[in-house]
Amino acid sequence: MSGMIDAKLFEQLKAKIDEDIQVRDDLSQVVQKLERDVSYAQGILSRVHSTPRSSYASFLPQVEAAIREEIQTVGSLAELASKHPYYKYNSRWTRSLQDAIVTVVICGWLGGMSSESRPGELGRLLTIEEVGEIFQQPVNLKDRDAFHITIEEYLSALTSVTDELSRLAVNSVTLGDNELAVKISSLIKDLHAGFQLLNLKNDFLRKKVDGVKYSVKKVEDVVYDLSLRNLIPK
Repeated sequence: MSGMIDAKLFEQLKAKIDEDIQVRDDLSQVVQKLERDVSYAQGILSRVHSTPRSSYASFLPQVEAAIREEIQTVGSLAELASKHPYYKYNSRWTRSLQDAIVTVVICGWLGGMSSESRPGELGRLLTIEEVGEIFQQPVNLKDRDAFHITIEEYLSALTSVTDELSRLAVNSVTLGDNELAVKISSLIKDLHAGFQLLNLKNDFLRKKVDGVKYSVKKVEDVVYDLSLRNLIPK
């Protein structure tokens, strides 16, 4: 009985490793494009902190144009990713996808992302299903191994949304829009209350949800200060 190992074994392993490296490289290229798209959309969205609400109608179409680029890139990512086991590579794009979701949810909350079934309205929080429709991707897939948006990605994005909107609450008061600060306070409190109902197993997500209390505190301080000065809109 020979003690020799069949050389083909290592050839097959090498081929598998090479294939895996190629897949990772291909995914990295698309993810980098998504990161650039998101960064551009975030740059435009950041102008909201110095834009009065009366100018949102001219400002939001620019954000939506940037988001259309994100949607296209997510489509390319989905096409590539769906050729391979989802959970093997999901960690390569999940953070970038969460950031893309944040831009969509904030744009929607500001009154953008309207459609026939989804009229634009300030203060409207997009559901995970609506986010999936916008990206033209399935959500929370359980029955097949394909690219999708997970509940964890959506929830993680919502924690970032609370952080960003708490900043907007402070800046809206500077712009003299006290009503917007009160509206944001109401949303963040509702989200915080909703998060408390969840039994989260994901440690990373649990830490992000824990951080929402700082956003709650920030907006509560803003609204409390307004109420002390009798500046809360009736």
